[in-house]
Amino acid sequence: MTLSLAIPDILVARAKSGDLEALEALYRAFETPVYNLALRILRSPEDAEDVLQETFLEVVRSIGQYRGEGHLWGWIRRIAASKALMRIRRDQVRATEEFDETAAGHVGPVGAVPARIDLERAFDRLSETSRAVVWLHDVEGHTHEEIAELMGKTVSFSKSQLARAHDQEGAVS
Repeated sequence: MTLSLAIPDILVARAKSGDLEALEALYRAFETPVYNLALRILRSPEDAEDVLQETFLEVVRSIGQYRGEGHLWGWIRRIAASKALMRIRRDQVRATEEFDETAAGHVGPVGAVPARIDLERAFDRLSETSRAVVWLHDVEGHTHEEIAELMGKTVSFSKSQLARAHDQEGAVS
């Protein structure tokens, strides 16, 4: 699904000059699509709301860098997707740290910890893009079409990133 809102160039120019009414108009125009995108990625209304706020703080800070090439929604969507992916990574690090703290006092089956460490190392060796594709596809359950739209890439890009990542992970296991 491609969103195409007709945003007048004069509104963007006013927003670039710091006009609060113009910035508010952009927020109102893109609030729902940004929230829905974040909700699809994160599956949490609270996290989606946080990403919505973080996205528009970034839009306000960076609107001067928008060059008018392509649709404004594409630029805002990339910011929102990046914020959502950063939240996934942050939450993943937090979960790993919590697991490590819990596991420190627990002796599990022989070989379980080394296998987990190998998997984490394999995941760490992937590029940020490949990690994002693996996470979105294998963990969050997104389709290649959704990943392509989210990342502003093609479906074949998503498929090839996933295949390469799985090949690279398989070399470790």
